[in-house]
Amino acid sequence: MLIKILLKYILGYVRITVEGYYIERFINICTTNKILIWNLKREKGVKLYLNVGIQDYFKVIEVAKKLKCKVKIIKKKGVPFALNRYRKRKIFLVSLIIFIIMLCISSTYVWNIEVQVEENLQVDNIIKDLNEAGLEIGKKKDKINIEEVVNKIRLKRNDISWIGINLDGTNAIVKIVKAKEAPELIDEKDYCNIVAKKEGTITKIVAQNGTALVQVGEDVKERTNTNTGDNGRKIYGYEICT
Repeated sequence: MLIKILLKYILGYVRITVEGYYIERFINICTTNKILIWNLKREKGVKLYLNVGIQDYFKVIEVAKKLKCKVKIIKKKGVPFALNRYRKRKIFLVSLIIFIIMLCISSTYVWNIEVQVEENLQVDNIIKDLNEAGLEIGKKKDKINIEEVVNKIRLKRNDISWIGINLDGTNAIVKIVKAKEAPELIDEKDYCNIVAKKEGTITKIVAQNGTALVQVGEDVKERTNTNTGDNGRKIYGYEICT
């Protein structure tokens, strides 16, 4: 019984009144013809309140006409009537569904590229290089080969020692570690002198090129001015230990 009533709610039902002198006979005929009616309430002996499914409503009308009873609909309930009640909001519902679909589709694309550089250093033209490597705004995430993008950047740029890319939602987070600048190389053929940064005593001399101007055991003084000799640059091949 409960399952049948639940089914009637899904399909829709109405609450009606049946008014006449043959109420008992009306109920008996509905029961005999297997017309499901429920939640019956009698009033003043000649008026009956009841629920009936919309599929059986017209059968009830026919029975009431034969017994010269009046039928009046009080309420309409169930899923079909609820949907009909909100028919004026169909445009809103359709717009909402379209918006949700568009939102789901847009979440599969990259809409922002955020570059994070260690120690907040500057990396010039990195966005352009990322775009050329295959990471660009408006591209579908499953079309981006992160490993390929990283390899292209590392091959192209000598100023980057490490790069990592993480796709988080619609954001592409690029983390970069800059490579340290290589020291200036000095041509060993150039002549230059060594100066002492601190006061100390010479303990060892390795003179592969040039002439040693000091001897082991001699004291040296600090020289802040490195412009000595011909060019005043440091020279490889001398070692001063303090």
